Amino acid sequence: MIPALELHGLCKKYSGFTLENISFSVPSGAITGLIGENGAGKSTTIGAILGLIQQDCGSIKIFGKDAGLLDCSDKEQIGVVFDGSNFSEELTPARLNKVLKEVYPSWDEPLYWQTLERMQVPLRQKIKSFSKGMKMKLSITAAFAHHPRLLILDEATSGLDPVMRDDILDLFLEFVQDESHSVLLSSHITSDLEKIADYIVFIHQGKLVFSRPKDELLENYGILKCGAAQLEALDKEDITACRRQDYEWQVLVKDRKKAARKYPKALITPADIDEIMLLYVKGEPI
Repeated sequence: MIPALELHGLCKKYSGFTLENISFSVPSGAITGLIGENGAGKSTTIGAILGLIQQDCGSIKIFGKDAGLLDCSDKEQIGVVFDGSNFSEELTPARLNKVLKEVYPSWDEPLYWQTLERMQVPLRQKIKSFSKGMKMKLSITAAFAHHPRLLILDEATSGLDPVMRDDILDLFLEFVQDESHSVLLSSHITSDLEKIADYIVFIHQGKLVFSRPKDELLENYGILKCGAAQLEALDKEDITACRRQDYEWQVLVKDRKKAARKYPKALITPADIDEIMLLYVKGEPI
C-alpha cells in the first residue's frame, strides 16, 4: 500500500538551526512516534508536512501526492492536533459542533457527541474555562469526527492524567485497526509510544538518528554497565553512545545479544526508548 506520508531529504535552514536531510515514512495502518529533545526539529518537521513553513529542499508526499498539490478533499482527510487549543475560547463544544459541521463535509455529528461523552468533556461549558487537558481532549475529539485518514498530533497526550492518556491511546489503536488509517504522533512521553507505536523516528539536533520499527529497537538495543577500565577495553565499534552515571559508565549498544556474547562478564540490560534517547542526547564523546 502507498504510505500515508513520505519525507525524502527534507531540509530547512534558520539562523542557528538547520533541519537536515530528514527522510522517513508513515505506513498505512501504522502509528509512528516522533521523538527528540526540545529544539531537535520535530515541530519544524511537522510544520513543513502541513505546509506551515516552506522547506528549502526535499519532498513531502501525502497519500502518494506531492503535499503542495493536495486539493481540498485531500486536506480534509488530514486531522491535526497541536499542543493547545486552536478553537475560539468563547465557544462551547456544543457550539463548536455547529461550526465544524459547516467546515467538513464528512463531519460525523453522532461520533462527535459519542467521543465527547467518552472523554467526559462538558458540552455547554466555554472552552476558555477548560484545563489544558480538557482542551486537548476536545481537539482530539474534533480531529476524529471528520474521519481523517491521517492524524498528525503534536504532544497530544501532554497535560492528561495517566487514566485519560490510556483512554486516548486506545482511541489511536482503534483508529488504525482497519489498516487504512495512520498516525504521526510527536511526544515527549516515550512510555506512551512504547504502548502503541509501530515505528519510532528519532531526530536530534536537526538530523535523523534513526527511523526503525519499535519492536526492533526494544529487541536489539541494550545498556552495558561497566567501570572506566572496562570501558577502555571495549571495541569502539560496539559503542553507540556512553554516559557516566555515578560510579559506573552506561554504554548504549545496538545489538545487546552480540555484546553479551562478546563481553560475557559485563552486565547488559534491555534499553527502553527513553534510555535510548537520553544516551544519544546526553552521551559523551567516545
